[in-house]
Amino acid sequence: MLAASDWKDYKLIDVSDGERLEDWGGHILIRPDPQAIWRSGRADIRWKKADAVYHRSKSGGGSWEIFSLPKSWKIGYKGLTFNVKPMNFKHTGVFPEQAVNWDFMREKIASRGQGTRVLNLFGYTGCATMACAAAGASVCHVDASKGMVQWAKENAESCALRDRPVRYIVDDCIKFVERELRRGNRYDGIVMDPPSYGRGPGGEVWQLEDMLFDFVSKCSRLLSDKPLFFLLNSYSTGLSASVMEYLLRVTLRDIRGGTFESDEIGLVTESGLVFPSGSVARWYSNE
Repeated sequence: MLAASDWKDYKLIDVSDGERLEDWGGHILIRPDPQAIWRSGRADIRWKKADAVYHRSKSGGGSWEIFSLPKSWKIGYKGLTFNVKPMNFKHTGVFPEQAVNWDFMREKIASRGQGTRVLNLFGYTGCATMACAAAGASVCHVDASKGMVQWAKENAESCALRDRPVRYIVDDCIKFVERELRRGNRYDGIVMDPPSYGRGPGGEVWQLEDMLFDFVSKCSRLLSDKPLFFLLNSYSTGLSASVMEYLLRVTLRDIRGGTFESDEIGLVTESGLVFPSGSVARWYSNE
């Protein structure tokens, strides 16, 4: 498993009985996690001193119970600064396990040097965009949510990356990719973290397992003549890392050379447990 173990401002304290106990820059949160099917005993006193708890509703969704928490605050990771706040459906705007992917992309971009073009699809609040921009890439950031794109711009401000070459686009990712193909635009790196299910700004429906192969196939045609990487991340329990790797192998079969790899990604608790939090598949150039 690829574990994000270099955080200073975030800690996964404990995981137990369907919940995770976390320290987000000094603010203690309890959030549900369906993979935590064991009971740790919850001996840590912070289980009883959380600043906020997200309660899942039996009818779907849920809500935050906030005891002592600012509306928003900042956390840092290796020179990047992200804005955090409690959102609907337990989210905070940052997925800390994704740091393993940020590190991977920063390393690849730094090895290629200036001029690398990266397309970030389903870009969310822009953490991956900031990692790529900080490494020297020009980035096209695409997300269907106007609010998430605005959040990404705020993260650029916090990271002091406002003046970097980043395009922020509110659009359905499939339609955007189709237009880019017609325009003849190409990218050296592509990263995507598609949702299991979602709707675009025009009501377009996205169903991951039904649409992913065709979409990745289209995206593969956007790669430049000397591509650097293609990264596919997923939180869908029905899509394993090995399946995603095979999907990349099939869709990128015309690319000569490079390395394919896949694994779970996760976080390390204070007790040393490596907790799985998603899956990733990657292709990258060896040049």
